[in-house]
Amino acid sequence: MEFFMQFLSAAFLATFIRSTVPLLLTALGGLFSERSGVVNIALEGLIIFGALTGAVVTQKLDPYLGAASPWLGWLAGMLVAGAIAWIHALLSIKYRADQVISGTAINLLASGVPAVVLTALYGTSSDSPPVRNPLPLWGFGDLKFSAPVYVAFLAVAVTWYVLYRTPYGLRLRATGEHPGAAASMGVNVRRVRYSAVVLSGVLGGTAGVFLSIGNLDSYVRNISAGLGFIALAALIFGQWKPLGVLGATLLFGLLQALSIQLDGEGLIPSSLLQVLPYLVTILALIFTGKSAAPRAAGKPYDG
Repeated sequence: MEFFMQFLSAAFLATFIRSTVPLLLTALGGLFSERSGVVNIALEGLIIFGALTGAVVTQKLDPYLGAASPWLGWLAGMLVAGAIAWIHALLSIKYRADQVISGTAINLLASGVPAVVLTALYGTSSDSPPVRNPLPLWGFGDLKFSAPVYVAFLAVAVTWYVLYRTPYGLRLRATGEHPGAAASMGVNVRRVRYSAVVLSGVLGGTAGVFLSIGNLDSYVRNISAGLGFIALAALIFGQWKPLGVLGATLLFGLLQALSIQLDGEGLIPSSLLQVLPYLVTILALIFTGKSAAPRAAGKPYDG
């Protein structure tokens, strides 16, 4: 009985929420990009660039700005990840490059650039020095979280509203389904796609900032640990819908939290639990039938 009560504790709930947040932010970013018709498998790289920038900028500004430095680090992480996403958009939209190859290239850059930057700045390729002022925690007891946690869940409601209740959301969905028809109605398809992909970078960068200075106090090697790819799985599982993405990321976050808890108990190998999100995704795709992916996703617009 005591063993099962551990899964109802505030500490486990906190782990569950912290495991969910980076997935949720990243998957919502992927939702905007792919609903516009641009496949974005660079989400993993966007997390890494956001995490690295947030930690480095915070550490460098801390001696001068103190408690204000993590907020500027967060802003810098969003801007850099947004700029990287803009490069992906430029290659995919203007130059009509293969979107999967473009995204893969960004992920490869993210696997090598941090080591170069860290070596140049700190003489080590593995991690950055701890920051004295990470993002502050708000809440009570064991349920204290940094601002990106609250932003993540608020973003679900905002995304739903934007997608289904605003002219921009209508244009976004139209460009992802029938870009030619959208253009015939006066929609600037390229502009909508650029904005959606850059927004995916901003959200992915926020996820990275959460990992480095909202949950930890530094950038460490392999900080994303494949979260960008799990977020893609959650996006598919959630059928490219905000509430579906929320449900999928909550499920995957729960599985990750369980793997941490059960690994500490030594009952089940954590590696076995870590494959469950992918297994669940495969089973979901089998039983949900036809994919709900936007029809124009991955197809360059010729108009």
